[in-house]
Amino acid sequence: MDLVSLLPELLKGILHFTWGNALMIAAALVLIYLAIYKEIEPVLLLPIGFGCLLANIPLAGMTAGEGMMAVLYNAGISTELFPLLIFVGVGAMIDFSPLLAQPRMALLGAAGQFGIFGTLLLAILIGFPLNEAASIGVIGAIDGPTSIFVATKLAPELLAPIAVAAYSYMSLIPIIQPPLMKLLTTKKERLIRMEYTPKPISKKTLAFFPVLLTLVVGLLVPEATPLISMLMLGNLLKVSGVVDRLSKSAQNEIINVATLFLGLTIGATMSAASFLNLATIKILGLGLLAFVLDTVAGLLFGKLMAVLSRYKINPLIGAAGISAFPMAGRLAAKVANDEDPDNFILMHAMGANTAGQLGSVIAGGILLAIVSKLI
Repeated sequence: MDLVSLLPELLKGILHFTWGNALMIAAALVLIYLAIYKEIEPVLLLPIGFGCLLANIPLAGMTAGEGMMAVLYNAGISTELFPLLIFVGVGAMIDFSPLLAQPRMALLGAAGQFGIFGTLLLAILIGFPLNEAASIGVIGAIDGPTSIFVATKLAPELLAPIAVAAYSYMSLIPIIQPPLMKLLTTKKERLIRMEYTPKPISKKTLAFFPVLLTLVVGLLVPEATPLISMLMLGNLLKVSGVVDRLSKSAQNEIINVATLFLGLTIGATMSAASFLNLATIKILGLGLLAFVLDTVAGLLFGKLMAVLSRYKINPLIGAAGISAFPMAGRLAAKVANDEDPDNFILMHAMGANTAGQLGSVIAGGILLAIVSKLI
């Protein structure tokens, strides 16, 4: 057999290469660039970008339905294992003391979920069935694991664009939120200083909180139990003080490995054949709207709390009432600090941010409970 006759076999990857593959590889390179050179959530964007790159090499067998990626998808995504392991790690990182010391911050966590339900209604209006509309709405949680968990149960066919939208917008918080903060608040409001007198929270209270919350949420919204229980398990490992090795493993090895494989697998679902369609564009647009609505609702509720408290509450903390922990809390504090270097609202913002984390899990569970009975 001569070289000429072998050429089709040697060049088969190039011969099957399409403009769609080129477009998705370009998108993958953008994600990798943002991760490495702009340092925008590299832990998320780098594996997602690389997985997307692999999925669009023709005949490589690296899409989510083939080879190793199929194993990872079936073992970690279809079973919801990866999102739940990530929640164990997130729970081990969260400090609920600011929220327990300032229970009113739970109101901002509730306000920060408005985008979920507003986007759900809009998705239905433009033609998505209820199960898909609910899955799209949960992008507004700005919480990748919650979005993946809900989408896997209600609309697995939309998992790729929903997961990509959730993680991408989570990564773009530092770009999307500050303009909204400055548009919806006055300089005077951003300069409001908030008093913070730390209330000592006993170890007993900190240990009792995750157990009680798991029972309450589990009994009221059983569909949310997998998410809330893993989040609270991680937190209990931390606050108990008796399983330091397990707590550190959850915060490091467990969450890192789960995030790596989750990102790689989600990226592998972004093949040109499954990703480049009108529905994907609609989902990405609705996801962005959900994020904006969450932020706007949180800021407006923060402004209301500022008025009711006679301007003792800085409305910027309302933008932290979403699930993206700890990015949203840190960003709200940074915007206030940029206006006044002596203004420190980080602990208040973290109270709202942890409330948003809980709010997104509960909202996701409520949607699962309602929609699963209606479809």
